[in-house]
Amino acid sequence: MIYILYLALSNTLGFIMTNKQPTLLILAAGMASRYGSLKQVDSFGPSGETIIDYSIYDAIKAGFKKVSFIVKKDFHHEFKRIFDEKLAGKIETDYVFQDFDLTKFGIAQEIIRQKPWGTGHALISAKDQIDEPFCIINADDFYGYESFEKMYKFLSEEVTDENLALMGFEVNNTLSDHGKVSRGIFSVDEEGYMSEITERTKVYRDNGKMVFDEPEGTFPVPENSYASMNFWGFTPKVFQVGIEMFKNFAAENDQENGTNEFYIPSIAEEIIKSGKARFKVLPTSSTWFGVTYKEDKPIVQEKLSALVNAGVYPENLWF
Repeated sequence: MIYILYLALSNTLGFIMTNKQPTLLILAAGMASRYGSLKQVDSFGPSGETIIDYSIYDAIKAGFKKVSFIVKKDFHHEFKRIFDEKLAGKIETDYVFQDFDLTKFGIAQEIIRQKPWGTGHALISAKDQIDEPFCIINADDFYGYESFEKMYKFLSEEVTDENLALMGFEVNNTLSDHGKVSRGIFSVDEEGYMSEITERTKVYRDNGKMVFDEPEGTFPVPENSYASMNFWGFTPKVFQVGIEMFKNFAAENDQENGTNEFYIPSIAEEIIKSGKARFKVLPTSSTWFGVTYKEDKPIVQEKLSALVNAGVYPENLWF
Protein backbone atom coordinates (compact mmCIF):
# COMPACT_ATOMS: atom_id res chain seq x y z
CA MET A 1 0.00 0.00 0.00
CA ILE A 2 2.85 2.37 0.89
CA TYR A 3 4.65 1.48 -2.34
CA ILE A 4 1.51 2.18 -4.43
CA LEU A 5 1.07 5.55 -2.74
CA TYR A 6 4.74 6.39 -3.33
CA LEU A 7 4.51 5.37 -6.99
CA ALA A 8 1.40 7.50 -7.52
CA LEU A 9 3.06 10.50 -5.86
CA SER A 10 6.21 10.01 -7.94
CA ASN A 11 4.23 9.91 -11.17
CA THR A 12 2.36 13.06 -10.13
CA LEU A 13 5.64 14.87 -9.59
CA GLY A 14 7.00 13.61 -12.90
CA PHE A 15 9.77 11.41 -11.55
CA ILE A 16 11.42 8.99 -13.96
CA MET A 17 10.92 5.56 -12.42
CA THR A 18 13.63 3.71 -14.32
CA ASN A 19 16.82 1.81 -13.72
CA LYS A 20 18.09 2.54 -17.21
CA GLN A 21 21.64 3.79 -17.51
CA PRO A 22 22.07 7.29 -18.99
CA THR A 23 23.47 7.58 -22.52
CA LEU A 24 26.08 9.96 -23.92
CA LEU A 25 24.91 11.49 -27.23
CA ILE A 26 27.56 13.22 -29.36
CA LEU A 27 26.82 15.87 -32.01
CA ALA A 28 29.17 14.85 -34.82
CA ALA A 29 27.30 15.61 -38.05
CA GLY A 30 28.43 19.21 -38.54
CA MET A 31 29.96 20.36 -41.83
CA ALA A 32 32.95 22.06 -40.10
CA SER A 33 32.95 24.72 -42.83
CA ARG A 34 35.03 27.18 -40.78
CA TYR A 35 37.60 24.48 -39.98
CA GLY A 36 38.04 23.33 -43.56
CA SER A 37 37.93 19.56 -42.97
CA LEU A 38 36.16 16.96 -40.82
CA LYS A 39 37.43 18.14 -37.42
CA GLN A 40 35.32 15.55 -35.61
CA VAL A 41 37.84 12.86 -36.56
CA ASP A 42 40.99 14.99 -36.78
CA SER A 43 43.96 14.03 -34.56
CA PHE A 44 44.71 16.21 -31.54
CA GLY A 45 46.17 13.91 -28.87
CA PRO A 46 49.80 12.69 -28.73
CA SER A 47 48.78 9.26 -30.03
CA GLY A 48 46.39 10.56 -32.69
CA GLU A 49 43.34 10.85 -30.43
CA THR A 50 40.34 12.92 -31.50
CA ILE A 51 38.66 15.30 -29.06
CA ILE A 52 35.79 12.81 -29.02
CA ASP A 53 38.16 10.18 -27.62
CA TYR A 54 38.83 12.31 -24.55
CA SER A 55 35.12 12.93 -24.00
CA ILE A 56 34.35 9.22 -24.20
CA TYR A 57 37.30 8.35 -21.95
CA ASP A 58 36.04 10.77 -19.29
CA ALA A 59 32.44 9.58 -19.75
CA ILE A 60 33.44 5.93 -19.18
CA LYS A 61 35.37 6.94 -16.08
CA ALA A 62 32.28 8.81 -14.82
CA GLY A 63 30.06 5.75 -15.29
CA PHE A 64 28.48 5.98 -18.75
CA LYS A 65 27.92 2.61 -20.45
CA LYS A 66 26.66 3.74 -23.88
CA VAL A 67 27.60 6.36 -26.46
CA SER A 68 25.57 7.32 -29.54
CA PHE A 69 27.12 9.31 -32.37
CA ILE A 70 24.91 11.66 -34.41
CA VAL A 71 26.53 11.57 -37.85
CA LYS A 72 25.84 12.06 -41.52
CA LYS A 73 25.13 8.75 -43.19
CA ASP A 74 27.96 9.42 -45.66
CA PHE A 75 30.47 9.46 -42.80
CA HIS A 76 29.01 6.51 -40.91
CA HIS A 77 31.64 3.97 -41.99
CA GLU A 78 34.46 6.41 -41.29
CA PHE A 79 33.28 6.83 -37.70
CA LYS A 80 32.87 3.08 -37.24
CA ARG A 81 36.38 2.53 -38.58
CA ILE A 82 37.86 5.04 -36.14
CA PHE A 83 35.88 4.28 -33.00
CA ASP A 84 34.27 0.84 -32.93
CA GLU A 85 37.36 -1.33 -32.57
CA LYS A 86 39.09 0.70 -29.89
CA LEU A 87 35.87 1.14 -27.89
CA ALA A 88 34.86 -2.54 -28.09
CA GLY A 89 34.42 -3.97 -24.61
CA LYS A 90 34.73 -0.51 -23.03
CA ILE A 91 31.38 1.11 -23.91
CA GLU A 92 28.42 0.26 -26.12
CA THR A 93 28.33 2.27 -29.36
CA ASP A 94 25.39 3.28 -31.54
CA TYR A 95 24.80 5.64 -34.48
CA VAL A 96 22.06 8.16 -35.26
CA PHE A 97 21.76 9.61 -38.76
CA GLN A 98 21.02 13.29 -39.29
CA ASP A 99 19.67 13.67 -42.80
CA PHE A 100 17.15 15.62 -44.87
CA ASP A 101 14.31 13.09 -44.57
CA LEU A 102 11.61 15.04 -42.76
CA THR A 103 8.88 12.39 -42.97
CA LYS A 104 10.18 10.86 -39.72
CA PHE A 105 8.97 14.03 -37.98
CA GLY A 106 5.56 14.00 -39.66
CA ILE A 107 6.51 16.59 -42.31
CA ALA A 108 5.22 15.61 -45.74
CA GLN A 109 6.52 18.65 -47.61
CA GLU A 110 9.84 18.11 -49.40
CA ILE A 111 12.29 20.92 -48.62
CA ILE A 112 15.45 21.09 -50.71
CA ARG A 113 18.33 22.32 -48.59
CA GLN A 114 22.14 22.30 -48.77
CA LYS A 115 22.97 23.29 -45.21
CA PRO A 116 22.15 21.04 -42.18
CA TRP A 117 19.09 21.96 -40.13
CA GLY A 118 21.11 22.57 -36.94
CA THR A 119 21.74 21.05 -33.53
CA GLY A 120 18.06 20.99 -32.56
CA HIS A 121 17.31 18.88 -35.61
CA ALA A 122 20.27 16.62 -34.74
CA LEU A 123 18.85 16.14 -31.25
CA ILE A 124 15.38 15.06 -32.35
CA SER A 125 16.93 12.72 -34.93
CA ALA A 126 17.71 10.42 -31.99
CA LYS A 127 14.05 10.06 -31.01
CA ASP A 128 13.72 6.41 -32.06
CA GLN A 129 16.98 5.22 -30.51
CA ILE A 130 16.99 6.75 -27.03
CA ASP A 131 14.39 6.02 -24.36
CA GLU A 132 16.54 6.70 -21.30
CA PRO A 133 17.93 9.86 -19.66
CA PHE A 134 20.82 11.20 -21.69
CA CYS A 135 23.26 14.04 -22.10
CA ILE A 136 24.31 15.60 -25.37
CA ILE A 137 27.67 17.21 -26.18
CA ASN A 138 29.60 18.70 -29.10
CA ALA A 139 32.16 16.51 -30.84
CA ASP A 140 34.72 19.30 -31.07
CA ASP A 141 34.67 20.54 -27.47
CA PHE A 142 36.84 19.32 -24.60
CA TYR A 143 34.87 19.43 -21.34
CA GLY A 144 37.02 17.65 -18.74
CA TYR A 145 36.26 14.78 -16.39
CA GLU A 146 34.47 16.85 -13.72
CA SER A 147 31.78 17.83 -16.22
CA PHE A 148 30.96 14.20 -17.07
CA GLU A 149 31.10 13.18 -13.41
CA LYS A 150 28.59 15.86 -12.41
CA MET A 151 26.29 15.14 -15.34
CA TYR A 152 26.31 11.38 -14.80
CA LYS A 153 25.46 11.87 -11.12
CA PHE A 154 22.60 14.20 -12.03
CA LEU A 155 21.18 11.86 -14.67
CA SER A 156 21.43 8.90 -12.29
CA GLU A 157 19.98 10.56 -9.20
CA GLU A 158 18.08 13.79 -9.91
CA VAL A 159 16.75 13.96 -13.45
CA THR A 160 13.00 14.04 -14.07
CA ASP A 161 10.86 15.26 -16.95
CA GLU A 162 10.53 18.53 -15.01
CA ASN A 163 14.11 18.75 -13.73
CA LEU A 164 16.73 18.86 -16.48
CA ALA A 165 20.31 20.15 -16.50
CA LEU A 166 23.14 21.82 -18.36
CA MET A 167 26.80 22.45 -17.63
CA GLY A 168 27.73 26.08 -16.99
CA PHE A 169 30.96 27.55 -18.37
CA GLU A 170 32.14 31.16 -18.04
CA VAL A 171 31.67 32.80 -21.44
CA ASN A 172 35.12 34.37 -21.47
CA ASN A 173 36.70 30.92 -21.11
CA THR A 174 34.91 29.58 -24.20
CA LEU A 175 35.87 32.09 -26.90
CA SER A 176 38.29 31.58 -29.77
CA ASP A 177 41.23 33.90 -30.46
CA HIS A 178 40.74 33.38 -34.18
CA GLY A 179 37.18 34.47 -34.94
CA LYS A 180 33.54 34.57 -34.01
CA VAL A 181 31.79 31.54 -32.45
CA SER A 182 28.26 30.39 -31.66
CA ARG A 183 27.32 30.24 -28.00
CA GLY A 184 24.15 29.65 -26.01
CA ILE A 185 24.34 32.57 -23.55
CA PHE A 186 22.33 32.23 -20.35
CA SER A 187 21.89 33.57 -16.83
CA VAL A 188 21.20 31.75 -13.53
CA ASP A 189 18.50 32.52 -10.97
CA GLU A 190 18.86 32.50 -7.18
CA GLU A 191 17.96 28.80 -6.97
CA GLY A 192 20.70 27.77 -9.37
CA TYR A 193 18.49 27.24 -12.40
CA MET A 194 18.82 28.74 -15.86
CA SER A 195 16.47 31.69 -16.19
CA GLU A 196 16.74 32.20 -19.96
CA ILE A 197 18.99 31.27 -22.85
CA THR A 198 19.64 32.78 -26.26
CA GLU A 199 21.71 31.37 -29.11
CA ARG A 200 24.26 33.95 -30.25
CA THR A 201 25.94 32.92 -33.48
CA LYS A 202 28.69 35.57 -33.53
CA VAL A 203 30.35 35.97 -30.13
CA TYR A 204 33.91 37.30 -29.84
CA ARG A 205 36.32 39.63 -28.02
CA ASP A 206 36.61 43.20 -29.20
CA ASN A 207 39.30 45.31 -27.52
CA GLY A 208 39.21 43.07 -24.48
CA LYS A 209 35.42 43.08 -24.16
CA MET A 210 32.99 40.26 -24.91
CA VAL A 211 30.43 41.19 -27.58
CA PHE A 212 28.05 39.57 -30.04
CA ASP A 213 26.79 40.65 -33.43
CA GLU A 214 23.16 40.82 -34.52
CA PRO A 215 21.64 42.32 -37.69
CA GLU A 216 20.80 45.41 -35.62
CA GLY A 217 24.39 45.95 -34.46
CA THR A 218 27.02 44.86 -31.93
CA PHE A 219 26.08 44.38 -28.27
CA PRO A 220 27.98 43.55 -25.04
CA VAL A 221 27.65 40.10 -23.48
CA PRO A 222 25.89 40.65 -20.12
CA GLU A 223 28.05 40.39 -17.01
CA ASN A 224 27.92 37.09 -15.06
CA SER A 225 26.64 35.24 -18.12
CA TYR A 226 27.34 31.58 -18.76
CA ALA A 227 27.79 29.63 -21.99
CA SER A 228 26.05 26.29 -22.36
CA MET A 229 28.54 24.68 -24.80
CA ASN A 230 25.75 22.23 -25.70
CA PHE A 231 26.33 19.97 -22.70
CA TRP A 232 22.71 19.24 -21.74
CA GLY A 233 20.98 16.66 -19.55
CA PHE A 234 17.58 15.55 -20.91
CA THR A 235 14.90 12.90 -20.69
CA PRO A 236 13.23 11.51 -23.85
CA LYS A 237 10.33 13.92 -23.31
CA VAL A 238 12.47 16.61 -24.96
CA PHE A 239 11.87 14.90 -28.31
CA GLN A 240 8.15 15.72 -28.18
CA VAL A 241 8.81 19.41 -27.59
CA GLY A 242 11.56 19.55 -30.18
CA ILE A 243 9.58 17.85 -32.93
CA GLU A 244 6.60 20.18 -32.58
CA MET A 245 8.90 23.19 -32.69
CA PHE A 246 10.80 21.82 -35.67
CA LYS A 247 7.61 21.35 -37.67
CA ASN A 248 6.90 25.06 -37.34
CA PHE A 249 10.53 25.97 -38.00
CA ALA A 250 10.68 23.89 -41.19
CA ALA A 251 7.48 25.46 -42.49
CA GLU A 252 8.91 28.95 -41.94
CA ASN A 253 12.38 28.16 -43.30
CA ASP A 254 11.85 26.54 -46.67
CA GLN A 255 13.96 26.99 -49.79
CA GLU A 256 13.87 30.79 -49.57
CA ASN A 257 15.30 30.77 -46.04
CA GLY A 258 17.50 27.69 -46.38
CA THR A 259 20.41 28.87 -44.24
CA ASN A 260 18.61 29.36 -40.92
CA GLU A 261 19.27 26.66 -38.32
CA PHE A 262 17.22 25.12 -35.52
CA TYR A 263 19.27 25.11 -32.30
CA ILE A 264 19.04 23.15 -29.04
CA PRO A 265 18.95 26.37 -26.94
CA SER A 266 15.72 27.30 -28.74
CA ILE A 267 14.16 24.07 -27.48
CA ALA A 268 15.42 24.74 -23.96
CA GLU A 269 14.07 28.28 -24.05
CA GLU A 270 10.63 27.00 -25.09
CA ILE A 271 10.67 24.38 -22.31
CA ILE A 272 11.40 27.09 -19.75
CA LYS A 273 8.88 29.62 -21.06
CA SER A 274 6.11 27.03 -21.28
CA GLY A 275 6.77 25.88 -17.72
CA LYS A 276 7.36 22.27 -18.78
CA ALA A 277 10.67 22.00 -16.94
CA ARG A 278 13.59 23.84 -15.39
CA PHE A 279 17.29 23.40 -16.10
CA LYS A 280 19.59 23.02 -13.13
CA VAL A 281 22.95 24.63 -13.85
CA LEU A 282 25.90 22.39 -13.03
CA PRO A 283 28.83 24.81 -12.75
CA THR A 284 32.18 23.24 -13.51
CA SER A 285 35.77 24.21 -12.90
CA SER A 286 36.88 21.88 -15.68
CA THR A 287 39.14 23.44 -18.26
CA TRP A 288 37.15 23.89 -21.47
CA PHE A 289 38.66 24.34 -24.88
CA GLY A 290 37.49 23.63 -28.38
CA VAL A 291 38.26 23.93 -32.05
CA THR A 292 36.34 26.11 -34.46
CA TYR A 293 39.07 27.29 -36.81
CA LYS A 294 42.16 25.54 -38.18
CA GLU A 295 44.27 27.99 -36.18
CA ASP A 296 42.79 26.51 -32.97
CA LYS A 297 44.36 23.10 -33.62
CA PRO A 298 47.90 23.71 -32.31
CA ILE A 299 46.47 25.36 -29.20
CA VAL A 300 44.27 22.33 -28.49
CA GLN A 301 47.20 19.98 -29.13
CA GLU A 302 49.36 21.96 -26.71
CA LYS A 303 46.71 21.88 -23.98
CA LEU A 304 46.12 18.14 -24.37
CA SER A 305 49.87 17.48 -24.25
CA ALA A 306 50.07 19.50 -21.03
CA LEU A 307 47.31 17.38 -19.48
CA VAL A 308 49.10 14.19 -20.54
CA ASN A 309 52.40 15.47 -19.10
CA ALA A 310 50.60 16.31 -15.86
CA GLY A 311 49.34 12.72 -15.61
CA VAL A 312 45.66 13.60 -16.11
CA TYR A 313 45.48 11.33 -19.16
CA PRO A 314 47.71 8.50 -20.40
CA GLU A 315 49.80 9.14 -23.51
CA ASN A 316 47.64 6.61 -25.36
CA LEU A 317 44.03 6.60 -24.13
CA TRP A 318 43.03 3.13 -25.25
CA PHE A 319 46.13 0.92 -25.28
